[in-house]
Amino acid sequence: MGRYNLAPQRVHTYATQLIQNKRLPTPPPWYNTIGTVPPAERLVRPPLQRSQIPGAKVPGGRKKSRLFKPLQLHYQEDSLRWEYFNDHPWELARPRVVLENDGRDQEKNDWAVPLDHALNRPRSGDMDEEGVKLDERWDRVRNRQASRPINGEAVIQRQNYLLAHNALSPAAAYDLARKEFYRLRHAREIETRVAREEALSTGAFFGPGPNEIGMKLEDQQYEAWKAWAAKEIERMKQVQGSAYTGMESEEAGGEGEGEEVPEGAGDKGALEARAV
Repeated sequence: MGRYNLAPQRVHTYATQLIQNKRLPTPPPWYNTIGTVPPAERLVRPPLQRSQIPGAKVPGGRKKSRLFKPLQLHYQEDSLRWEYFNDHPWELARPRVVLENDGRDQEKNDWAVPLDHALNRPRSGDMDEEGVKLDERWDRVRNRQASRPINGEAVIQRQNYLLAHNALSPAAAYDLARKEFYRLRHAREIETRVAREEALSTGAFFGPGPNEIGMKLEDQQYEAWKAWAAKEIERMKQVQGSAYTGMESEEAGGEGEGEEVPEGAGDKGALEARAV
């Protein structure tokens, strides 16, 4: 007790002696490694003192290494994204489908196509100056970009494309992309409302939506909280009432005990009671 066992540090020396005396036919697999990287001779590892002050130098005058410090990456879309979602905070509450086919779907999206391209189909038979049918060209573009998600992120990518390829200011590009998105979103909401009204007129039945379900769960929790609060108030009243129970009787008893009774007063009272 109280001594250090230094035998593990001499394992390479012992193995060398056994090999020289031919006690070991072949060197162990770890023989060369231990000889190259011997065990540490210091048995106690000193604690590393780190300064709690941000930006302070390491003791010894050496500066902190920035080798493992992550870089602050900044993209142009970050400022555009901050501006859009700061103006439309509820857009983040809309559910989004993050499932992709091959992980490179973003590269297939052509942001040169307006966001409201689905609403601008030419009339059948219209041709351009070169004799190409506009409706067939629209169909080809639509087939390629049908899977492009139209959401808040699409507005950001569309604005970034307009800034890079068109001579537009950030405000003008933002307004153009935003109005295209508004027009498409408004048209889709009208289609959904009309389809719902048509379905209801033919006898369809729709269950409660996510808002109704959320309000119902919130009402249930509120009623449960009201019942719990009523029980807690009643319990607190009972605790406060029991704290004052018996105090008046104790005070009356204390006043009687504090008075001195003269000697013989008890016998005199008993005699008067017999006389009566």
